Formats: sequence, C-alpha cells, structure tokens
Amino acid sequence: MKNEPSVPDRQDIVPFDRDFFDSEERISSIGTGSIGGKAQGLVILNEILRSEFDSTEYPQIAVGIPTLTVIKTDVFDAFMERNDLFKIAQSDASDENIAHKFQQADLPFEILGDLNALANQVRSPLAIRSSSLLEDAANEPFAGIYGTKMIPNNQPATNTRFQRLVEAVKFVYASTFSRSAKNYRKATGHQIFDEKMAVIIQEVIGRHHDRRFYPALSGVARSYNFYPFGRAKPEDGVVNLALGLGKTIVDGGISWTYAPSYPKIGPPYGSIKELLQHSQKDFWAINMGPPPPYEPLKETEYLLHEGLQAAELDGTLANLCSTYDAQSDRLTPGMGHRGPRVLNFAPLLSLKSHPINDLIKQILFLCQARMNAPVEIELAMTFHPAFMGLLQVRPMVVVDAEVEIEEQELIGDNVLVASDSVLGNGIINNIQDILYVIPENFKKENTRSMAMELNEFNRDIIEKEMPYLLIVFGRLGSTDPWLGIPVDWGQISGAQVIVEASQEDLRVEMSQGSHFFHNLTGLGVGYFSLPYTGKYKLDWDWVKEQKEIRSGDFIRHVRLRLPLQIKIDGRKGRGVIQKS
Repeated sequence: MKNEPSVPDRQDIVPFDRDFFDSEERISSIGTGSIGGKAQGLVILNEILRSEFDSTEYPQIAVGIPTLTVIKTDVFDAFMERNDLFKIAQSDASDENIAHKFQQADLPFEILGDLNALANQVRSPLAIRSSSLLEDAANEPFAGIYGTKMIPNNQPATNTRFQRLVEAVKFVYASTFSRSAKNYRKATGHQIFDEKMAVIIQEVIGRHHDRRFYPALSGVARSYNFYPFGRAKPEDGVVNLALGLGKTIVDGGISWTYAPSYPKIGPPYGSIKELLQHSQKDFWAINMGPPPPYEPLKETEYLLHEGLQAAELDGTLANLCSTYDAQSDRLTPGMGHRGPRVLNFAPLLSLKSHPINDLIKQILFLCQARMNAPVEIELAMTFHPAFMGLLQVRPMVVVDAEVEIEEQELIGDNVLVASDSVLGNGIINNIQDILYVIPENFKKENTRSMAMELNEFNRDIIEKEMPYLLIVFGRLGSTDPWLGIPVDWGQISGAQVIVEASQEDLRVEMSQGSHFFHNLTGLGVGYFSLPYTGKYKLDWDWVKEQKEIRSGDFIRHVRLRLPLQIKIDGRKGRGVIQKS
C-alpha cells in the first residue's frame, strides 16, 4: 500500500495585478485553464501560512511565499496551436532544434500586455519555472524534468527585460518536449497530449552582492528520511542545506545533511579531514554584471558558479560556516579566526543564531497534516533582516507493505548483491536485463560520455518495454561529473532497480534533496547503495559471465536466462538481489 496524499485542486486565484509587488495577493494568474501541480503546492503553502502558521512564535524570522504569477495552461495550448508546433514537438528532432523553433514562435498576444507591465515594474531577478499538469503528483512527480530559467531582469530598457522574460517562458514551454521529458512520460505510461504546461514567474529570494545575486542559504526538507544515520529514525525527516541558489541541492551537488530532531549531528564523516574534503566548495548565483553571451536555449545562461572565497568577500558566510584550526585539529563555529571555512551551518544549528531548524520542523508538520502524506519542501533564506521564502511543497510516496528479509538471505552464492542502505519496498521478479558500467573503464573524467551512452542504451531498451537493473558508480544523477554520472531521469527511465556502487576514490552520499532522488521515490524504483567499505559486495564475476547483448565504450548490456529475484524491506532499509 502507498500513502495517498490529499491535495485539493485550487484554481481560484486572483487575476494578475500589474502592480506586481504592491498587490495584497502573493499569487496571481494570467490567462485561463489550470495553474499546474507546482503552483498548486504554492497555493497550499500560502494558505497554511495565512490560516495555520503562528508567526509570533518566530519573531526573528519573517516567512512568506515569494510573489508570483502563473501563466495558465490555456495560454500554452494557444501558443502551440497558433504556431503549429505540435508536429516538431512530437518528432525526433533534437532538443536544440525544438527549442530553437519555439524561440522563433510568438506568444499569444493576449498576455503580452501583462508581461510587458511586469517587465516595466519589476527590475529584480525572476525565476521562470514549470508547473505542468503532471508535475509534483505523488506517484509520478516529474521533479526536475522540465526547465527553469533565472534571469537578472536588471537591464535598463523595459523592452530588453520584456524580451528576456518572453524568451524564458518559451524556454520552459520547449522543455515540455525535451527527449528527457518524452522518455519520462513514456516510462510512466503518459501520452504527449496528457501534459500541458503552466509557467510560474516568481520573485527570486536573495541579496545583491557586486555582480552576484543569491540567497544566503537554500534548503530542501523532507518529513521522511529514507537513509537515517546515527540516532535518527525515518520519521525524523532530513534536511539538506547549501549556500546560494538551490540548484546545488536539487541537481545533486554537495550539501549539508542533518536530521531535524538532531540538528547538531552532521553526516557521518570519519574525520575532520574527510569533512573538509567533502563539504560544499562552490555555489550558484544569478549574474547581475555585464550581459553574458546570448544563449537563450541554455538554462544557466544568466548563472554564475562561484567559489567560497567570493561568498566570504560578500559577507554571506557568517551564519553558515565553521573555521578549521589546524593546530588543535578542531572546528570552531563562525569566522572568529583565520583558517579554512567549512559549510556545516553550525552557527544556525548548534549555536542557534536563528531558529531555522524549529521553523522548518513546524512547516513540515503543518504541510504533512494538510496533505495527509509525508512532504518535501524547498526554501531559500536571507539575513539582515532574516526572511525565509517557501518555494515549493510536494507529497512524498512512502510504501508501507511488509516485506520480510531474513539475515541468512543476504549472504550465499546465490546473492548477486545485498545492502542495508536500500530505497524502496516490495518484491520484483520480472528483470532479466542488466545494464552496467564496465568497472575497469570507469574514470571520473569520462562520466559525461557515460551519460550519453546510457541514454542510447536506455532508449533502445524502453522501446522494447523491458525493465532492467542498472549498476553504476558514484552518485547517479548529480550534475557534478566528479561525483558520479550526470544523467537526468529520462536518460535511465527504463531502470526498475539501480545499484550505486563505490570505488576507492569515489565515495559519496546519495543526495536526498535532489530532483533525481524525488523521482526515484515517486516511481517506486528500487535503489541499492553499496558503500566501498561495507560488508556486502557485488558479484562482478557472475555479471561478466552473462550473455552479452551489446557493449559500448563504458556500458555493457547483458541478458539473463531467468529473472532476478529482488526483495526490498523499506522499513529496515535492507534489500537483496538473488540470482535465478
């Protein structure tokens, strides 16, 4: 059984007010039709803050929804039909060709006046985000499948700001028909006409620092933790925090992980040296400086990827870091002396300079009660004055069917692999195909090429509707190619079970706050994490003996005579894959 969240379909939000920031309503809409799944979540968050959240308990921090307007789905329909775009959208044309064709098309004239008025009034950064009909559903979340474009919106001329806004809306529309989105829809049984796109135009939470604009911290908080550590239980939840824009977290980059019930206990690093090596070293910001090269088809066109030294110059680390003292081999919260800075958020979580952990726990509690399911929220925060902006809420899927795995089932000659760090729940006995990264060919500098090759293998297999077991190294789905293979979900959409193995020089945690991770949980994909120093090993010799169907530079496809027998106990987080 899966928990069934209760999310009302709310479309009755006020029409767009051309006094964008001065309106009494935080959320408005342009056009007719649906506001989509992501906007639905923002409506729920806004209602909770208005009717159930007691702001007097947290006088040090203001909490709110960033001002936004939603271009509803009927505008998308008109854009597609009037520009005759369905033909190329349904074709096998490349993502670049589709996006280029969409940029050449005209938005419906009915909305241009509102967009021009918004560009005329607003001169601060905007996030243009997807909010499709299917997005943020519990069982098929489509998390991170569609595009987001952040624009500085600081050009002197209104017409230039208007043009950049229009280009960003078209960018999101084109992402509806990317190869990744098409593969994901196919894997979830949806047809192209099942989907329609609404677009959110939203104020970006942050502060201006020289040529950079970014929040002091971003976070993803979940009320259920699939991989608890230390004393934490799954029901204690988990939070990922990072400096700068939330792209670091949702793209599977390095962030700080902790359980809200035990905020002073960080990830289980073996030493301070290991913590220094694996903590966040860079961050994302919006480029407020001279215009970059004109690349309207590129999601990061207006983004900067900066190192911690830039943030220290900006004065944004004080609430986020500790300083390493080599003489005593200790970390001291804050920036009281010179030394390497470590983003462990100790001033907030240990010294409680601001009660953000208590605030996050309260919001998770209220959202879970309203949605009748565990939830995930995205947030961003600034200081001086302190403001927490809530950016998104979506339900999570937690499967509660009982699967018993005895200790003796985890060992023996018939075991391909076992793990006590497993995501999912249930019994799977329909997999006869294995795709795996050839161990001796795995090099971190080649992970982008591996992603492209995986995409080709996946496309061939899903055409034949054959589920497969995927075996990889490192953190799958991270956009940092040095942490693992930077695939998006559409590139491995046929995988029903994934084994994430490690190598001596590649030992990384799974990023629970990433969009990739959310799609895993929503679709019920089994996920085995196999630490390098763990007690369970994968039987590579047996895998290599199986019948080869196809082999590439990095990936090999083999087929078994009989299906694998896979059992996952979601309550204990353990699983086993047995040979037939």
